[in-house]
Amino acid sequence: MQKGALVLEGGSLRGLFTAGVLDVLMDGQIWFEYVNGVSAGSLCGYNYIARQPGRTRDINETFCADRRFLGFNNLLRNGGVFNFNFLFGEVADVLNPLDKKTFTDSPQIFEAVATNCISGEPTYFRKGTIPPADFDRACRASSSMPALSEIVYIGGTPYLDGGCACPVAYHRAITLGYEKRVVVLTRPAGYRKKPQISRGLEETARRLYGRRYPAFLATVRESNRRYNAQYTELEQLEREGKVFLLRPAGPVLVGRLERHADKLEALYQQGRTVCIEQLDDLMRYLNT
Repeated sequence: MQKGALVLEGGSLRGLFTAGVLDVLMDGQIWFEYVNGVSAGSLCGYNYIARQPGRTRDINETFCADRRFLGFNNLLRNGGVFNFNFLFGEVADVLNPLDKKTFTDSPQIFEAVATNCISGEPTYFRKGTIPPADFDRACRASSSMPALSEIVYIGGTPYLDGGCACPVAYHRAITLGYEKRVVVLTRPAGYRKKPQISRGLEETARRLYGRRYPAFLATVRESNRRYNAQYTELEQLEREGKVFLLRPAGPVLVGRLERHADKLEALYQQGRTVCIEQLDDLMRYLNT
């Protein structure tokens, strides 16, 4: 067990890069004491804690063009473009079973990050401290994109995408006292979000959530600035040797709602390649 923190960014189906990285870690029996995931990062982390290499890849590539899993028809029928009822139901139970016992029994600390719609702040849901069904809902909430998913309630509190309040939860690892921090990003070095990327989301959030959840709307309005500030800080921490970053080598050509399995496979293989090429450096960082 590595006495360090593994932090997983989201990015919807860009998480196939993360899946490639995690599968290499699992192949090498490299297990981190603490793991957190935001949005798709929480789903990738779930399979890492369950010690099931290949599961994230297989599910996304098998079902990316399947309307039961991904499609706007699910918005009305299942509460979001991604059908989490299908993912945590038929897929986890029958089609590609999740090893729930290994997940539950794992000594690793695992947190899923979701955004509290009332406060606009991130909430860190920890495996083993809440009922398993609620933790599954936390992962669902963490991955529920505003306007493309319904609000998820846990203990009566509304939650949405963790990436709104905390795109990359490396500060959580620092707060918990982990000196070794490995962060898996889903965008390349130098990437910054442009203002226009968030304008449509901000307007939609204003219409859908502004009256009920003004703090959440304020969080959405700041999401671009927060994201770019985190990437800038992470690059500085990397230069100072205070964090180890694993990220795509170039522009990511996979969309949030990608339906082409070949593109997902290419990104998955890139994640594997990046991790394999940096594995020796990673182990030196962890062990010095």
